[in-house]
Amino acid sequence: MRRRVAITGIGLVTPIGLDPDSTWDALLRGVSGAGPITQFDASDQSVRFACEVKDFDPAQYMDRKDARRADRFLHFSMAAAEQAVTEAGFADGFGELPPDRVGVLIGVGIGGLPLLEAQHEKLLAGGPRRVSPFFIPMFIPDMASGMVSMRYGAQGPNYATVSACASSGHSVGLAFRSIRNGEADVMITGGSESTITPLAVAGFANMRAMSTRNDDPKRASRPFDAHRDGFVLGEGAGMFILEELEHAKARGATILGEVAGFGQSADAYHMTAPAPDGSGARLAMEQALDDAGLDPADVGYINAHGTSTPANDVSETKAIKDVLGDHAYSIVVGSTKSMTGHTLGAAGAIEGAISALVCLRGIIPPTINFEEADPECDLEYAHGGVLEREVEVALSNSFGFGGHNVCLAVRRWNDD
Repeated sequence: MRRRVAITGIGLVTPIGLDPDSTWDALLRGVSGAGPITQFDASDQSVRFACEVKDFDPAQYMDRKDARRADRFLHFSMAAAEQAVTEAGFADGFGELPPDRVGVLIGVGIGGLPLLEAQHEKLLAGGPRRVSPFFIPMFIPDMASGMVSMRYGAQGPNYATVSACASSGHSVGLAFRSIRNGEADVMITGGSESTITPLAVAGFANMRAMSTRNDDPKRASRPFDAHRDGFVLGEGAGMFILEELEHAKARGATILGEVAGFGQSADAYHMTAPAPDGSGARLAMEQALDDAGLDPADVGYINAHGTSTPANDVSETKAIKDVLGDHAYSIVVGSTKSMTGHTLGAAGAIEGAISALVCLRGIIPPTINFEEADPECDLEYAHGGVLEREVEVALSNSFGFGGHNVCLAVRRWNDD
């Protein structure tokens, strides 16, 4: 029998909250995290707003000296990991569990882009000797997994997944498999991203991927709305403690939910555009349900990739209808990116955590900023506000440039 995988800890650092409780409260209130960019002077950019993490102090989670030497995505990783570890009851260690039975797998889409840009400026201004010796280790995406493993002495499976906006969906899915297949008993897993920089904003804007509503940032991210014009760049981190179910029960852990299935596929279509018929997304969702031993009728909520781009929202809606058939009209398909923005490599973990909380609490956050229905997006997207609804099974979709597709199936915990 394949081992079951429980969720025993969640950590979140988002543009609308610095921990799971504050993020959840903001989601239910329909708070937008968008606003003018403050991390650099964006006055010459065509897009001048983003969903930034606000009032975050890395010194709450790291030594100040170490924090100065680390990129912002690493700050978020350490913070969300500590939150999850603490909630799971592992703040004082993993007890008698051998260190090689605890692993770390964190997805990061880009890595330390702010550090890269800053060090490049130093190189141009002062020559090679001005480049920090910490540049390479603090820039590379896998350092999130490395630093978290060092903090907690985790010597089990340890690596990073890099698949653009599907990165942390992959990390959670592969961590789930590591436990299910017996490679580890506990995994610290999730994703982190912080790329609100001049180069990233210019690059995304010039490919016309982002909304240009500079005069109204808080209403810019509008998934599935007829007037959507692109995503809003965000940042943050989401982390899970995944644990083999019997191990969690034996130590009396509070079980927050269960990861039940994982699906992954490729569009094999285009560098940035999704397959118009949603075929790759459909395959990932079908695999997740099959992996979990679930039927389409079991699904009650989907946290959609829902980027607020014209192409993605239509193709994802098609995929959902192909997978669920008529049942697609009986469920809620929400996009919390309407509030958090698109956190790129962190999105899968943040939205997977929100999906688990929906199952746990029986409340579905809204998809804000709806004004006019798109005839091609004709499902229930929770545009009217918070919905109280018991959800046994939720799917969380993450799709990335390059045609990467991930679907996570999470289930409400029932001790049966």
